[in-house]
Amino acid sequence: MGVAEYLTLAVTHPGELRSMISYKVWADKRDITDATELQYTGYDRDTMKKCWEFLDLTSRSFAMVIRELEGDLARVVCLFYLVLRALDTVEDDMTVPNDVKLPLLRAFHEKLYEPGWTFSQSGPNEKDRIVLVEFDNIQKEFAILDKGYQEVIANVTRRMGAGMADYAALATPERPVAEVDSIADYDLYCHYVAGLVGEGLSGLFAASGKERSFIADQLTLSNSMGLLLQKTNIYRDIKEDVDEGRGFWPKAIWSKYGFKSQEEICEPARVKDAQWAANNMVLDALRHATDALDYLTLLKNQSVFNFVAIPAVMAMATLDVCFMNPKIFTGNVKIRKGQALQIIMRSSNPRDVAYMFRDYARSIHRKVPMDDPNMLKISISCARVEKWAEHHYPSFLEVKAGANGAAAQTGIDPMSTDARSGLYMELVKANRAKQDAERREKFMDDLRAKGLIRPKLDDPEEEKAFQEKMSKLNEPEDFPIKLILGIVLGLLVLFGGSIWALVYVATNYLDN
Repeated sequence: MGVAEYLTLAVTHPGELRSMISYKVWADKRDITDATELQYTGYDRDTMKKCWEFLDLTSRSFAMVIRELEGDLARVVCLFYLVLRALDTVEDDMTVPNDVKLPLLRAFHEKLYEPGWTFSQSGPNEKDRIVLVEFDNIQKEFAILDKGYQEVIANVTRRMGAGMADYAALATPERPVAEVDSIADYDLYCHYVAGLVGEGLSGLFAASGKERSFIADQLTLSNSMGLLLQKTNIYRDIKEDVDEGRGFWPKAIWSKYGFKSQEEICEPARVKDAQWAANNMVLDALRHATDALDYLTLLKNQSVFNFVAIPAVMAMATLDVCFMNPKIFTGNVKIRKGQALQIIMRSSNPRDVAYMFRDYARSIHRKVPMDDPNMLKISISCARVEKWAEHHYPSFLEVKAGANGAAAQTGIDPMSTDARSGLYMELVKANRAKQDAERREKFMDDLRAKGLIRPKLDDPEEEKAFQEKMSKLNEPEDFPIKLILGIVLGLLVLFGGSIWALVYVATNYLDN
């Protein structure tokens, strides 16, 4: 970016410029070349160094988040990504005939155990062909992974290759690239190319010990996470796919708007119908948003959470920036760099991620035209995202960091004008009053148990018996006059005898 672009950003999106500066100055980025990291990253080995270079060449965005994963998980995920990138390159390459492509896709997982294997038949213009031409470097690093990691990667590669081959086999001489027909076919294709990636990552997270073992069994949520990202990319890349002869938008969607082929979607004369079809694609992608949020709440490792959350939020941001944007039919539309860095810095906890999902859903909802055939359905999908966020993280509550390492505290936001704040305070007061009453009653029960105060009797018969007993105890007794007279008489006799004894002593002994 030049000076003029930075000045423009400072005026139009000052928050993004601040995020760019903060990320540049303060972000603590992992250095995989550092001597203390080599035991985890393998950067001191020529083959692994090559793999890190391949990662930078094939995906700058994923490369950034993969590097930040803790310990050896970064290296494992890097290799997982490159293996699947190589597989995907075979599938996408239109210059490779099906008699070569299909067997290779089905047997690609076997190449992971074949030292020295490479593939040089990719077209010269295939941008990621290097991962196939120099696949032997990837294979050498795969061979030294722990067996648990190898099994996860090989299993996903086998299933993905078979699915890709099934899809590619639908092509005909008249139609070299098979089209996706129904929504079910679309979901299945996206499962093969992305949902399985989600399942594989969950397996790797569990195998690393950085996440709990049950995360590997969350197949539905893992699949939805992958589908959200894949469907966003398919929606955004319509122009590129049409130009290269690929067809991933399902016929069940674009045929509803009068298109006879996917190529017609990018015709300038049909832009309004194309926009309705594009909005329908967004509607389909949004149904995976709440599953993605559910998945994120299960993660406990910070680096894993960041790795999963950042692409998910970027997918929502991409859906927003492309929604009702006719530029997707003429070129590639991406989110701004400053916006991407803002997402990276904020995607650190489930609450903030949920709020970003909510904000992008609100933005999409604001842009839905009244005459959109799917206006109501899109509105409901956006509302589901907002409902999820409000249910799990009510916006009228604020979270404050605890002092001196103490746990975070949650309380009412004093600046909130939300009507629920008053209701919440009434509930808090009622709860406190209930607790106070319970404490008082417990204290009184203790006194009753010790006999210091009268017991609490709910049975009328027991209460009557208790009152009769107390009445008898309080009745006046007959005055014991005889006893009193006897005591007085005894005292007089004792007193008189004492006097007589003194006089007797005095008269008989003192004179002598």
